[in-house]
Amino acid sequence: MRKLVIIPTYNERENIAAMLDTVLSLAEPFDLLVIDDGSPDGTAAIVRERQKDFPDRLHLLERAGKQGLGTAYLTGFRWGLEHGYDAICEMDCDFSHDPNDLERLYRALTSGSDVAVGSRYVAGGKTVNWPLSRRMISYFGSLYVRAVTWLPVHDATAGFVCYSRRALETIDLEAVRMKGYGFQIEMKYSAWRLGLKLCEVPIVFTERREGVSKMSGGIFGEALWGVLKLPFRKIRATRLKSGF
Repeated sequence: MRKLVIIPTYNERENIAAMLDTVLSLAEPFDLLVIDDGSPDGTAAIVRERQKDFPDRLHLLERAGKQGLGTAYLTGFRWGLEHGYDAICEMDCDFSHDPNDLERLYRALTSGSDVAVGSRYVAGGKTVNWPLSRRMISYFGSLYVRAVTWLPVHDATAGFVCYSRRALETIDLEAVRMKGYGFQIEMKYSAWRLGLKLCEVPIVFTERREGVSKMSGGIFGEALWGVLKLPFRKIRATRLKSGF
């Protein structure tokens, strides 16, 4: 099975080289697609340089300006499907997600799940170096999502997720509306409403050590109000093309 990891970047010069080395050296082989939104700090230049060492496994898409986390992942999903990948994963560049957990998420797909969520809020999962205020916002945000939508996922805002090809071909990617972190909720909700099998894999989430967080009030507000609309949305499947 061909496996792809999508990593959106904006000003991740401090982290990108180490992240590339870590993902591309995993025992379970994953290819990597970096989607950079015009980072002025030279993030994309570092990726281009490393492509010389991994010409067949490391890919780069450069976009003009910050266009949103959700649009980056949607672009990556389409690229991955067009290039024949069977499992497509998403993760952050700042090592808040441990790249070694990619293998565990992928195994969950091969065990029968359509969507494997790296979860902070199931047994065995936790957060490290987060201030209490951030933990409260994240934890109660997931409770809010479950209360409004009945989505049976404890970590609805998780951004460390692996999708099977079947899942991404079932979800109508053109209909996804939220662009910030609400995108993560909408994707999981759509998968669940379409009858896809979701599972949560416990992970340890560690606050970034290098660089600056991209969280903002606008991103939070989009998720807050967008969730209220989800139960009233018509979620339709696209035509299935494959079985995995």
